[in-house]
Amino acid sequence: MDLTRLLIQIVIALGCAGLATFLLPRQIPGKVFGLALIGFAGVWLGEWVVQYLDTTYDLPIPDFVTWDIQGVPILPAVLGSAVILFVVTSFLSWGRYQR
Repeated sequence: MDLTRLLIQIVIALGCAGLATFLLPRQIPGKVFGLALIGFAGVWLGEWVVQYLDTTYDLPIPDFVTWDIQGVPILPAVLGSAVILFVVTSFLSWGRYQR
């Protein structure tokens, strides 16, 4: 991985996590740093799921799913960020209710 791809991933991660917070209005711990971490994990999760479905089950992936910028698929990154955001905020709120 080169530096350009990493910077593009970080920018897309921030955008995807911002869009995920718009879709799932929840409070993110850590503000911008937390947003970047959730977005980066979402980008990784989205790329992994698309690659896993393609290689393991040989599913035909539509072109709009694999639309990318510098090799980072956008739609799987947004969906992965939404999933990560939901899981993280659910565990954090669950921990608050246990007190």
